[in-house]
Amino acid sequence: MYKHSRKPVELNTSSMADIAFLLLIFSLVATTISQDKGLDIRLPPKSEFEQELPIQERNLFKIRINGNNQLLVENEVRENAEGLSTEVKAFILNNGRDASSSDSPEKAVVSVKTSRGTKYAAFISVLDELKGAYYEIYGERVGLTSGEYRKLDQNNPEDRLLYQKGKEGIPMNISIAEPDF
Repeated sequence: MYKHSRKPVELNTSSMADIAFLLLIFSLVATTISQDKGLDIRLPPKSEFEQELPIQERNLFKIRINGNNQLLVENEVRENAEGLSTEVKAFILNNGRDASSSDSPEKAVVSVKTSRGTKYAAFISVLDELKGAYYEIYGERVGLTSGEYRKLDQNNPEDRLLYQKGKEGIPMNISIAEPDF
């Protein structure tokens, strides 16, 4: 009997690294990476001169959010932001009738101040209420709902005219102060 010594069968793996590399590149190119969107807040340009504008107390609507996410709205404690937009609208559109509210919409400033422990959800819910109040005012001025007003196309001249007419004379004065420690 003959005993043949067989050599073990070897697989050629020299191209495995190339294939793995090509699969890696394909997966990176074919995969879409979701990008989180942040808040659409435009910060004022940096100025060489820090200038404090005098604001009368009656033209300032103060909102504070503490570390437990409780609100202090015009020295009144609240658990959430419900009904805040109605109060802000009344404050902005006062036009000097009530001595405890703003002189005019141009002078009305809504100030939001948070603590370091404030959750983002609480801050965003307050900011949504404030912006919603302004958009309701703008929409009502041109006969639209706030949702319809927000959807106006700035590239369309007719929509842009409506948009500008709604905002005319009522700037969105929301002041976001630095958080407390």
